[in-house]
Amino acid sequence: MFTRFCAAVSKLSLVLAVIGLLAVVVCVQWQVFGRYVLNDTPTWAESLAMLIVLFVTAFGLGVGVRDAGHIGLESLVVLLPDQWRHRIEILIHVLVGIFGFLMIQGGWLWASAKWNEKKPMLPVPDGIDYVPVIIAGCLILLFSIEHVIASLRGEVVEPSWN
Repeated sequence: MFTRFCAAVSKLSLVLAVIGLLAVVVCVQWQVFGRYVLNDTPTWAESLAMLIVLFVTAFGLGVGVRDAGHIGLESLVVLLPDQWRHRIEILIHVLVGIFGFLMIQGGWLWASAKWNEKKPMLPVPDGIDYVPVIIAGCLILLFSIEHVIASLRGEVVEPSWN
């Protein structure tokens, strides 16, 4: 049940990332249209596109952790005996999960500190820039827990795109 929940969250994250990429394209195209056709550059378009890129990155990062697409030093781990390799893989997922937890903590701290300030070009709080760090941290922690549970059961986490 937990794996199905994580798979659904991962697929939702992929969908949101694709929608975000499409929104970035629309923002940039609107900025180009405004600049060269209307002779009036929309000042908010670039800021909005950059903010959306942060969210797209957060969703993509989480999915990358679930699908084991993150950087790893597997060339050394595969040389170990099976018992040690299994332990090291669990340790790696635990460390990645701790990193996700620290992202949640740091993102919350920065978002809280900057929430009362306003972004110059958008009518949103400046702290919104740190919300993607919190989202990415939550996804990383969730998917790391899923990997640890699957490893302890001797199972493999299926990628989201399957």
